[in-house]
Amino acid sequence: MATVHLRIGDLVWGKLGRYPPWPGKVVSPPKDLKKPRGKKCHFVKFFGTEDHAWIKVEQLKPYHPHKEEMIKINKGKRFQQAVDAVEDFLKKKEKQGGKEQSSEGKGDSKGKKTPTKPLKILEEDDEDLSALKDPSEKPASSMEPISKRLKIVEEDTRSTSIQAADSTAINGSITPTDKRIGFLGLGLMGSGIVSNLLKMGHVVTVWNRTVEKVPQDIQHCDLFIQEGARLGRTPAEVVSMCDITFSCVSDPKAARDLVLGPSGVLQGIRPGKCYVEMSTVDPETITELSQVISSRGGRFLEAPVAGSQQVSNEGMLVILAAGDRTVYEDCSSCFQAMGKTSFFLGEVGNAARMMLILNMVQGSFMATIAEGLTLAQATGQSQHTFLDILSQGQMASTFVDQKCQNILQGNFKPDYYLKHIQKDLRLAISMGDTANHPTPMAAAANEVYKRAKALDQSDNDMSAVYRAYIH
Repeated sequence: MATVHLRIGDLVWGKLGRYPPWPGKVVSPPKDLKKPRGKKCHFVKFFGTEDHAWIKVEQLKPYHPHKEEMIKINKGKRFQQAVDAVEDFLKKKEKQGGKEQSSEGKGDSKGKKTPTKPLKILEEDDEDLSALKDPSEKPASSMEPISKRLKIVEEDTRSTSIQAADSTAINGSITPTDKRIGFLGLGLMGSGIVSNLLKMGHVVTVWNRTVEKVPQDIQHCDLFIQEGARLGRTPAEVVSMCDITFSCVSDPKAARDLVLGPSGVLQGIRPGKCYVEMSTVDPETITELSQVISSRGGRFLEAPVAGSQQVSNEGMLVILAAGDRTVYEDCSSCFQAMGKTSFFLGEVGNAARMMLILNMVQGSFMATIAEGLTLAQATGQSQHTFLDILSQGQMASTFVDQKCQNILQGNFKPDYYLKHIQKDLRLAISMGDTANHPTPMAAAANEVYKRAKALDQSDNDMSAVYRAYIH
């Protein structure tokens, strides 16, 4: 690629990490901001946001020569708004005779100096980056945390081949598949997944049982359509329109109904169609769904995800896949868009088993943390001090800190529904019974969650299990 010679004020397309090129302008950095060492780069202000970043010269392209190319490959409301902002900028500049005016740091009409806003500086390797955010949007931003790297590890465990693959493409970029993607279920997890699929340029058709069922703080079908998604009238229609259809619903019954019910998935399956079940269900349900999909010539993959609403919005889920390996490979760009890591666990049922074990551990741990907080209070100890001590020890984690802080603030807004973690505990205990393996800790935790559900905490976050101890 030829070297691009740029000057302050030039309009460019800047690419940061794994995210699509975004329109911006080369600007002067603040005097106290040092240029990164060993990098030939320019300081860029992105249109449509309040963000700035150092961008390597090889990741910059002049705006006008590449405008049509970029508009063709990038879709979405926020991207179009950014392009519109560039056009508005050009019109204003033309009216001003080609001169650019800036109010930053200038005096006002009375001669007083107007303070400048602190710049939000994005860094490609920042682990906590929440990048290129539309200030009018809540958690789902145009571009999400950039902290992913490629690694492929293969391990043989008995007869099962296990592959762990980081969900970032080489050089941090994602080339969306040309296959048509369907997505069924726009709950806490599904909404974030679809948002990230669209951001990364996938062609997505969505369906949800009822738009009204989705909480107000989750993007509805209409908002996804504004972002470029298509709307299917039934699960069968979505499957018939798409090459790969994902499903993410609440429990085994919902998963079965979606496939076997009226106008369900099975009616749209034809030879070669791919169906990916992302719901957390039991191995028996997964095996049944795999068999019925395969009986129609369909290709099946299970791919439940570990994470929460926040993690889903950030595109940092952990994906556990099993079943048809070729479907797993066909889903590569989708998994890169929605998650930080994916594992291929072999035959159908293995991902369901692993996910239930993980959620059993998480649910039991959450109940234990709630028990510790309430015991601290009952024995006259400070709950805040208990949390401070935890955060300095070996159990320190973002999970512990966030859940405990929310408990102490009385904030139980769902990030992972309490009713769903209780369902996972129940299924894990049943799986233990089938394997003749004791699960007494999970059984005890399950009883506490059942009490919390009886206290009307089902639709709150799993951390609301705390309330089972104080009532």
